Amino acid sequence: MSQLVITQQRDTTFEIILNRPEKRNAINAEMFRQFDAAVTQANRTPGLRAVLISGAGESFSAGIDVSTLLGLADSHGPHWQQRMRAITDEFQGVLNRLERLELPTIALLHGHCLGLAMELALACDLRLAAEGTLLGLPETLLGIIPDVGGTTRLTRLVGPARAKELIFTGRRIDAAQAERWGIVNGVVALGGQAAGDGLAAAGEALAAEIAAAAPLAVGMAKRVIDGLADIDRGLMLEGWAQSQLFGTQDFLEGAQAFMMRRRAEWKSL
Repeated sequence: MSQLVITQQRDTTFEIILNRPEKRNAINAEMFRQFDAAVTQANRTPGLRAVLISGAGESFSAGIDVSTLLGLADSHGPHWQQRMRAITDEFQGVLNRLERLELPTIALLHGHCLGLAMELALACDLRLAAEGTLLGLPETLLGIIPDVGGTTRLTRLVGPARAKELIFTGRRIDAAQAERWGIVNGVVALGGQAAGDGLAAAGEALAAEIAAAAPLAVGMAKRVIDGLADIDRGLMLEGWAQSQLFGTQDFLEGAQAFMMRRRAEWKSL
């Protein structure tokens, strides 16, 4: 089995690296399973103070591998559209486990961070982006919505108006705009160095700064802050909405248009 997710420990920092660079780290089912296992490994490793999540190659991740969506019939049976609530729960569960780590999590973004990849980044506590990184939730261009926490967590982070603007349009924004909106905590200027090198240094510096604080206090602060939002209700609504949308002609048209690189012709109007 190929190693689609690499893990390594540096002192008190645990690194999770998406490792499908030839596909811009597009997330397929096996990669997501390996990512979930890496989160579990981090949770069970003693002495850690932070988790850094990055992507190998030219991009953090281009998002879900669309062939994974089109292959749901193979993995979940011919009536998969009637089981979308359960399927969405499985996907949400992975990022819920990431979010509920008591350890601080830092996403290091470069190149592209789109769709499911951005939902993954939003489930982290902090996000650093290399200059020029493109971020977005393009699901509405496929006839669906961000349903793995993206709608809920983006709204919690930037408020309803900004979340609606980004999700309604499916627009991509660059790292500078993402910082102005509060989506990323900082933009890393590369100054001629490789994105991975500059981000790694910035991520390690932030992790070291967090490690100077009391670990129990940091973990408790995370729980209190995260507990202020009704994430569970938002995720339930995402799952309900997506279970309706996956059965529409719009989703089939959106997926086909994406694969064929053409403009979708929506039929539901």
